[in-house]
Amino acid sequence: MNGKANNLSKLASRLKGAFHTGELMRRLYATDASAYQEVPLAVSIPECEEDLVELVNFARTNRIGLIPRTAGTSLAGQVVGSGIVVDVSRHFTKILEINRKESWVRCQPGVIRNELNMALEPHRLLFGPETSTQNRAMMGGMLGNNSCGSNSIKYGSMRDHLLEVTALLADGSKVVFGPLSKKAFEAKCNGPESLETQIYRDIRGMLGDPENREEIRKEFPDPAIPRRNTGYALDLLMDTDCFDPESDKPFNFGKLIAGSEGTLCLVTEMKLRCLPMPEPVDGLLCAQFESVEQALLATQISVKYDCFAVELIDRYILDCTARSIEHRENRFFIEGDPGAVLVTEIRGQSEEAVKAITNEITEEMRQAGLGYAYPVLFGDDTVKIWNLRKAGLGLLSNMPGDAKPVPVVEDTAVRVSDLPAYIGEFNRRLKERFGLDCVHYAHAGSGEIHLRPIIDLKTEEGNRMFREVAQTIAELVKEYRGSLSGEHGDGRLRGEFLKQMIGEKNYALVEQVKQSWDPQGVFNPRKIVGTPPMNSSLRYAPGQETKEPKTLFDWSSTNGMLGAAEMCNGSGDCRKTHLSGGTMCPSYMATRNEKDTTRARANMLRHALTEGPRDAQTSVFDNPDVKEVLDLCLSCKGCKKECPSTVDMAKLKAEFMQHYYDAHRVPLRARMVATFPWSQKLASYAPWAWNALFGAAPIRRLLNKLVGFHPDRTIPLLPKSTFSFWFDKHVPHANAGKVGSVWFFNDEFTNFTDVHVGIKAVTLLERLGYAVEIPEHKYSGRTWLSKGLVRDAKMLINENLRLLGEKVTAEKPMVGVEPSGILTFVDEALDLAKTEYKEAARRMAPHCYMVEAFIAREAKAGRISPDAFTDEHHKVKLHGHCFQKALTGPKGSLEALRLPRNFTVELIPSGCCGMAGSFGYEKEHYALSQAVGELVLFPTVRRSAADTIIAAPGTSCRHQIHDGTGRTALHPIEVLHDALK
Repeated sequence: MNGKANNLSKLASRLKGAFHTGELMRRLYATDASAYQEVPLAVSIPECEEDLVELVNFARTNRIGLIPRTAGTSLAGQVVGSGIVVDVSRHFTKILEINRKESWVRCQPGVIRNELNMALEPHRLLFGPETSTQNRAMMGGMLGNNSCGSNSIKYGSMRDHLLEVTALLADGSKVVFGPLSKKAFEAKCNGPESLETQIYRDIRGMLGDPENREEIRKEFPDPAIPRRNTGYALDLLMDTDCFDPESDKPFNFGKLIAGSEGTLCLVTEMKLRCLPMPEPVDGLLCAQFESVEQALLATQISVKYDCFAVELIDRYILDCTARSIEHRENRFFIEGDPGAVLVTEIRGQSEEAVKAITNEITEEMRQAGLGYAYPVLFGDDTVKIWNLRKAGLGLLSNMPGDAKPVPVVEDTAVRVSDLPAYIGEFNRRLKERFGLDCVHYAHAGSGEIHLRPIIDLKTEEGNRMFREVAQTIAELVKEYRGSLSGEHGDGRLRGEFLKQMIGEKNYALVEQVKQSWDPQGVFNPRKIVGTPPMNSSLRYAPGQETKEPKTLFDWSSTNGMLGAAEMCNGSGDCRKTHLSGGTMCPSYMATRNEKDTTRARANMLRHALTEGPRDAQTSVFDNPDVKEVLDLCLSCKGCKKECPSTVDMAKLKAEFMQHYYDAHRVPLRARMVATFPWSQKLASYAPWAWNALFGAAPIRRLLNKLVGFHPDRTIPLLPKSTFSFWFDKHVPHANAGKVGSVWFFNDEFTNFTDVHVGIKAVTLLERLGYAVEIPEHKYSGRTWLSKGLVRDAKMLINENLRLLGEKVTAEKPMVGVEPSGILTFVDEALDLAKTEYKEAARRMAPHCYMVEAFIAREAKAGRISPDAFTDEHHKVKLHGHCFQKALTGPKGSLEALRLPRNFTVELIPSGCCGMAGSFGYEKEHYALSQAVGELVLFPTVRRSAADTIIAAPGTSCRHQIHDGTGRTALHPIEVLHDALK
């Protein structure tokens, strides 16, 4: 072991990029989006091609496998293994060349598919294949799996667009594989002695044999099936002019590399064919059916037309969307309770042209007695439908309990004409042999339905069933001459059945290909060939007992805290960048490190909770690795909405930190931040003293250093009086109470630092006709929650529930200025309420509003008129608060700001501002805080004209905008108050 460690240490010293052998990073890379888990020997983050050559030479010399990895969204365990993970997603991200005239692009493997198309769009070009993970899936992974996506019926697979591949072979040599004429192919075979020459000779020997070609024709999947990723693509290589005199297709080893799952070489560049942009108008026929069977029969109708996609969504997926905060609103087109929805995409020059085709399809379905509703959607509504469909993978993992839809036979493909009979037989065998139901979704138009039986892999019975289901369906697929993998690859999930699928002779040819390219077994070993049993090395050990720790939050909705962490299935939605929009995950967006993803944090928590404490005296939460990986979580709650599995990392982090402090102690700075309301109360008696200290830059910088804040971070100054003092003295406006009344939650931020906002909020409400009362209440508990002091926060929240539970009603709701304060009642209060206050928490939550959201509600009800506001023209740019975006959405702020008739309001497409409470103050987090702000928010504010109003409801957000750009941002309520006539 010491010798191996020394060798790894020497390798690390020769690499420019990072090289990790510590337990934390190895655990983070032990899983992908599949059911598998295996801790690698090391993790490499190469910076340059020279690093890759070093890694290949080291692996060859030491007989250690290299596992190439990009986004890690593989579903068949392709990037799980015991060797060295080579993560090229961090540095190999360049688009090297775009040739508009010849319609091709050259790029590195770490380029994200959607971002490639963003770069191509100005050239009026498009890269066609789009996976459901397209906002984080990278071209290297798409090449390795020969990815297709929803539109494969139109655009085919990655392989169909691959022109050239630049790669490192197992001897470290760099080669370029492209299309070759028969003469050029022979020249390659007769070249100088090298590994490249040898692989050309070997393939000539294999495919030049007529018996081998006949065996391939006989046993490989039917060529009429467009989606087939079974083994290596020998059937495509033999269908070239080198081996078939009647073919006009040139030989190209790229066809073999596509779908080879990184088992043959290490790809450094690829040249891809691009297509012209499609017709501008996109329409989706969302036909709804009583059953999956009816939808599959209707598929036969849709595919007769010039479709861009024909996608299935079944009842299980639809039910999952009803539980998802983000996707609930995407169900607007559903009529009744359909057993399945078939989405047919048609494009044209106009809506009329699209409707002409969808009308024909609809009429034919009606004539066949298929379906009962046929809405056709255009514009932004189409995005909602595709988001609904693409979230299917993650949504499925959101099913409560240990039994979940398992990706075991989800990738089978048959001829489209065979699909109804095949799926019927598939379901029959599952039900009769195993008593299982199945989830159905995805690519009906291409003959591939993602099918996931619901199995509990934590049990011995579930583990056995996992393999038996795979064996049963492999037999069925073979009967239909289908492909066991339509797009996700063999990996370690299906490799075990490859011999059964293509026959022993062809399997021997596949083994020869692997041996020819990779004699020492360097590249991604034990994938496709030589795979271990498919029910080994799973995430969940059968029969493993896990003791659920005693917690402060209520985790019953996820069957415990472990269940909440296990809801992460690794789909990697948290790896999207700021270019994709959204909030999750701000630290990853800034660093692009896997360690900073929600997925990484959930995985480390899962490891800690399943493996238990290190010894009998240690708490399961006394885990420095988990603390380290949680450190850069900004607790923004973006994952609570945007993760399709609704992994709530802010809640998980708060729970963990409380117990970690219990095992150690609460740091002074954390205690100081948590007790901010009390320190502000004390300072409010002498605000001039506070302002003298923190208003003088040299003194402030020194004080910041003393408490662990960054010296450059400014500190809010205090007004002359508190908001409660002003409220008690003020005389309500004459209009107050004419329309209605509200409770006003005087949170700790409004009371001490944002007094001017509170004053304008009350003045605005009263002038609009609302009586405002401040009920007796405690602090919101937000500052305690932000530092993981959940026990203290729980006491405050329950006291508030006692005081407010009977007062806050639909007739008299409660409004608040600071989102993080008022939204505590919408979120954490529900999970921290004691038994006696549970009902009060549930009753209160729907009636607690951000004040501008309340105004928008009242305007919609006709109780507030735009006539109350100025007719002046103003442009407003709004940055939404993270909690607001996650829990209620920014719609309320937008609609309120649009009440003045001539206000033009735009939502800044920013995620988290980067401040996140005290996070942006802390010296070790300041740089990252600024980097998050620089992603979208700061540049947008700087580009805005001087007379553009910048609005942000969050006190931290306004502070961050000030420190990062020098601009003053206003609370939306300030904007509305100043706009009153």
